[in-house]
Amino acid sequence: MDLDAIREHLARSPAARTRGSVLGVTGLSLRLSLPGARIGDVVVIERRGDPLLAEIVGFTTDGSIAIPLGDAAGVGPDDRVEGTGMPLRVGAGRQLLGRVLDGLGRPIDGAPLPPGLTAVVVDRTPPPPLGRRPVREPLATGVRAIDGFLTVGVGQRIGLFAGSGVGKSTLLGAIGRGTSADVVVVALVGERGREVSEFLARALGDEGRRRAVVVAATSDAPALERLRAAQVATAQAEFFRDQGASVLLLVDSVTRVARAQREVGLAAGEPPVRRGYPPSVFALLPRLLERSGQGECGSITAIYTVLVEGDDLDEPITDEVRAILDGHIVLAREIAERGRFPAIDVVGSVSRTMDAITTLEHRASAVRLRGLIAAFEEKRDLIALGAYTRGTDPRLDRAISAQPEIERLLAQSPEESSDFEATLAALGTLASRHGGPPHSRSAAAPSPVAPPNPTGGRGGVSR
Repeated sequence: MDLDAIREHLARSPAARTRGSVLGVTGLSLRLSLPGARIGDVVVIERRGDPLLAEIVGFTTDGSIAIPLGDAAGVGPDDRVEGTGMPLRVGAGRQLLGRVLDGLGRPIDGAPLPPGLTAVVVDRTPPPPLGRRPVREPLATGVRAIDGFLTVGVGQRIGLFAGSGVGKSTLLGAIGRGTSADVVVVALVGERGREVSEFLARALGDEGRRRAVVVAATSDAPALERLRAAQVATAQAEFFRDQGASVLLLVDSVTRVARAQREVGLAAGEPPVRRGYPPSVFALLPRLLERSGQGECGSITAIYTVLVEGDDLDEPITDEVRAILDGHIVLAREIAERGRFPAIDVVGSVSRTMDAITTLEHRASAVRLRGLIAAFEEKRDLIALGAYTRGTDPRLDRAISAQPEIERLLAQSPEESSDFEATLAALGTLASRHGGPPHSRSAAAPSPVAPPNPTGGRGGVSR
């Protein structure tokens, strides 16, 4: 949304125009006198220099509270404020494929917005639960560890949990290039400035960028712009979904979205409740994450990264997001330190829709190999010290024999994209070679008349 669009709207709808003034500035928030203002309305502040956009986020007995959508430098007492009577909107359309936008939907790649875009509201309510189609088919990502052990379904929402520096952005870029989705929408929230261009050039690449819309709000952007970046990207994905496309939405990261909402909430006067996060953060997360998923005609398959503070998977944002999503992929620092990338902890990760979208043979192979990985990891230190004697535990013997081949299957360079069927073939071959007796009921040969579970319930490798 830009000033030209706002002024065009006001010219068409003069009844929406309200006028007031700035009463004061406290920290990140502006206090305004603006009759008729409503929560979510965008206002224009005629400050010294260029006009400033702000958004109404609360009220007190003294007036309205607004958060600026830019740098508030130059705002002074009694500056004129003009209400628009409308929420934040951005343009969406296929013309934006290959483009890079900021957190407010404005281009930052040096070219103007193309004509013919459709205006969409940024902050929308999630679709009704009974209007969602079930997740019934897999979405190839090109990453063997995910396609083989943590298969993602079309319309699934999954979290990518990791500490800093273990390869989240690189893995997202590889998925964006290798996915079978029609359109990719990427939100980069709170990243360092240089990382945006690096992600575009190295992680996403020219091929991935041609079918992608990228929304970037760097760490120096105002809190409200960082917050809106994830919502702008979701609105772009919703536009393509409503046209019947299969959309892959990549948001990096939800943690920084939550931190931006914390800044906004505290500036609006909310009390901190859980590790400094105000209640609005925990209201925002389900509202944002539930917007993705299956629609009536298209779908949004979403992967949200979560920065795990101190590798603590029970900290508030991690715990909240994990409870909302349909599965989680954990990147382990210990695996990254051993030099295997992507550093996916297969045993500690889960796809809750895998049962509904995979064959019985696929699940049986994945369960068998997960068991071997778990057996080896449980005794890794003992094996490394040379304290284990072959023949003591047949299952552990098979795990030790299979370990080099399993590591080769899981290791993959960012530039390599693996065909989905080839991944399943390699998984089945490896499971057959190192099978042995089944170690659990889940891995036993299932009844040939049992269909895949259409509800995505427990069983197989899902939890």
